[in-house]
Amino acid sequence: MSTASLSGPHPVDEVLPTGRLTALGLQHVLVMYAGAVAVPLIIGRALKLSPEQVAFLISADLFCCGIVTLIQSFGLTQWFGIRLPVMMGVTFAAVGPMVAMANANPGVAGAQAIFGAIIGAGAISVLIAPFVSRMLRFFPPVVTGTVITVIGITLMRVGINWIFGNPFGPTAPSIVNPEHAQWLKDVGAAASAAGSTIPAVPKGLGLSPSVPNPAYAPLFNIGMSAFVLVTILLITRYAKGFIGNIAVLLGIVAGAVLAALMGVMNFGKVEKAAWFDLVLPFQFGMPTFDPIMILTMVLVMIVVMIESTGMFLALGDITGRPVKQPDLARGLRVDGLGTFIGGIFNTFPYTSFSQNVGLVGVTGVRSRFVCVAAGVILVVLGLIPKLAALVEAVPTFVLGGAGLVMFGMVAATGIRILAGVDYTKNRNNLFVVAISIGFGMIPLVAPNFKQWMPHGLHPLIESGILLASIAAVVLNAFFNGTSNQADAERSAAASSHGSE
Repeated sequence: MSTASLSGPHPVDEVLPTGRLTALGLQHVLVMYAGAVAVPLIIGRALKLSPEQVAFLISADLFCCGIVTLIQSFGLTQWFGIRLPVMMGVTFAAVGPMVAMANANPGVAGAQAIFGAIIGAGAISVLIAPFVSRMLRFFPPVVTGTVITVIGITLMRVGINWIFGNPFGPTAPSIVNPEHAQWLKDVGAAASAAGSTIPAVPKGLGLSPSVPNPAYAPLFNIGMSAFVLVTILLITRYAKGFIGNIAVLLGIVAGAVLAALMGVMNFGKVEKAAWFDLVLPFQFGMPTFDPIMILTMVLVMIVVMIESTGMFLALGDITGRPVKQPDLARGLRVDGLGTFIGGIFNTFPYTSFSQNVGLVGVTGVRSRFVCVAAGVILVVLGLIPKLAALVEAVPTFVLGGAGLVMFGMVAATGIRILAGVDYTKNRNNLFVVAISIGFGMIPLVAPNFKQWMPHGLHPLIESGILLASIAAVVLNAFFNGTSNQADAERSAAASSHGSE
């Protein structure tokens, strides 16, 4: 029995004063908000829904984020909830299959098919979660540390894109030369004129981006991100106690205030948004259930649960409460239950948000009730669109400065775990780490590596986290066998019993 259990509750179970809980919870919400609203925007546009319907998707998403976060962090019966500081949000792993479904069947009918697939996959995921959780014995420290390191490295791309702009779309590094675009337009118009002898423009012909895009990596955005980063570092260095714990929140607020004073924060959506709006189930009508779509989403959910395993093990290490197989089963069941609830309330599959794992490491606040408070805030944001629009108005380059801190902290946690691995007596561990990190880097460095592979495989191989997890588990089993895994499991179990 640990001294923590003698002197009071474990830090994970500590209930902080209401004011601190609210501020720390809001910090978690700001960190995950951009990721939470991105998926409904992408799928809503792919379905060609109206702006009002897309706005409803966002409200429904926030509402369900809050509900599922409450279940995961607070717990619901003995079967659901890992009871760690976990924030739940829509997974990006499901975006590819859902966009394909939307493109094949746009509009309300497509939404009904997607939500039916999500409900079916959620129900099946609840049933298979205990079987997935039994993979825990294949995750000794050499595997866990590698996977968590790759999670951090993968997330760094998100934070960097927040600062500079996404590599595709309006903020891509290069754009088509306007003069060239006008020339092509004029040629097309001349070719289509009556009596023209000019050959028609070939179908699908496009111009390559060739001139720098002013919207990518402007010095102002970089300066604002640097301001937020420096603010966070100064508060962390010189502030003590509670103020130091909310350094990320204060940095984001300072950046947002400065952005508003400089006129680059748009409040148009805040003015148009309603004060209150109910989130009702089956808003798009009764869902339809296609077996192939459901199977596709089940495969996505298996990917999600393997990634969640890495997140939960990282949190167990950060909070000092090791995750055992029953804990993991409860956490993975919530992935399935949250996805089931999401389908009913017109939203998407859910998973633990890894950027918030980094925030737990940055603040050192391990109480799960901080995430309970964040869940309540998300429910309120889902019911009050005007508040949700205000949070959405925070520019992503403001979040970028905070992203470097938090996502880097996830990678640092993995490196700290790897530092405890024995490489002297067992040099094979070096191969496990080296090759697995290489596999994890493939989608980051060569995102189109899968273009000649069957499309059915794409959801399973486009995640660097999943590739690294599979490589690490397989290589560890190849080099170290199952006996060492069993020893590691017994050791982990012994240490976890000692911490209760």
